[in-house]
Amino acid sequence: MSKPERYASRPPELHSPWRTEARVALQAEARAFAADVVMPIADELDPQKAEMPRSLIDAMAQKGWFGLTIPKEHGGLGLGVFEYCLVSEELARAWLSVGSILARGQGLGTQTLDDERRIALLRKSARGEWIGGIALSEPTAGSDLAGVQTRAVREGDHWVLTGTKRWAGFALAADFVEVLARTRDPEEGEPRSAGLEPFLVVKQPGTFPEGMTGHVIDKIGYHGFLTFELALDGVRVPEGDRLTGLYGDGGADADSGGFASVQRGLNIARVHTAARAVGVARAAVEDSQAYLQEREQFGHPIGEFQALRFALADMAAEVNQARAYWQQVAHLLDEGEPAESESAMVKLLATEMAVRVTNQAMQLHGGNGYTTERRVERYWRDARLTTIFEGTSEIQKRIISDRMLPKG
Repeated sequence: MSKPERYASRPPELHSPWRTEARVALQAEARAFAADVVMPIADELDPQKAEMPRSLIDAMAQKGWFGLTIPKEHGGLGLGVFEYCLVSEELARAWLSVGSILARGQGLGTQTLDDERRIALLRKSARGEWIGGIALSEPTAGSDLAGVQTRAVREGDHWVLTGTKRWAGFALAADFVEVLARTRDPEEGEPRSAGLEPFLVVKQPGTFPEGMTGHVIDKIGYHGFLTFELALDGVRVPEGDRLTGLYGDGGADADSGGFASVQRGLNIARVHTAARAVGVARAAVEDSQAYLQEREQFGHPIGEFQALRFALADMAAEVNQARAYWQQVAHLLDEGEPAESESAMVKLLATEMAVRVTNQAMQLHGGNGYTTERRVERYWRDARLTTIFEGTSEIQKRIISDRMLPKG
């Protein structure tokens, strides 16, 4: 039996209370697209550390997935965080970065000060014609975003940005890059995040704008789009491209400031990461299930050996547990709950699970798992990153514990 081209095991189903016919249809559509379209591209391009082709992005755009969470009146599908994560799990099962590219739409880069322009950009975002990169972190500011030092200085009707940004994925291919910069230092008694605002740097895909240069960071995984360190040396941004928030509509309290919107958006991003981690771990389980039936030793398929059967059972149980939790937390967010602790918990649980499960899948594959002939090594490399981006596991533990215990 050769390496399976489609998923070898029965994929997960939606159960009550989350099951609706519309969600079942959406899940099936995403699952088929991942198997038939994404997987062959991933198998070809991931070993090359190459970017996903624009044709793949356009195919997702045609399905409306870049507007999953954008209201229907602005050209989107008008769905929630649950559906956003549902599609992302399926896509990440084939290639993590394809599950991630959806976050570059969903109204990102639309929160301009001018309402008419904001609506026009929302429609472009929903059509997959306004896909961006995000430049938040810096060499000395990652988990601690309040430590951002990139400066934005007002000159007439423009802001001039100077500084260094790191981990800016998709920055070159993007239509824009959102840059978190400091307009002023915090005053006495203010939080360290005071003075941080997001700015919209509009650009042509495939080029950097004047004053911005970038070099590719060579990653061990998460291929499909390139990740950059950006140098900003006098990048000019019109006042109209200073944003009220980073993520989507910015929420009902968008006027609370750009940095607050980053925190709100991270709650959604963390649940999205949990769903993507579940997709990667599920891939490892499904491939391992097929391999245990394919590989023979001592005259029997190795899936007949109890130790390996029990390992697979543990893996499947952990994946299902994490899926149930992301579905619950996504529902809370759709109900308007902040769910900050829950978002941190599910991100922590699901990503650490993905590392364990993909590592065990490597073991079940034996020597074959330590080759590029099998996809399991891709899942293993990609899963490791999920514990780091959108806040490390240690940051999630801090968020959770700070809400459980008073500080001295």
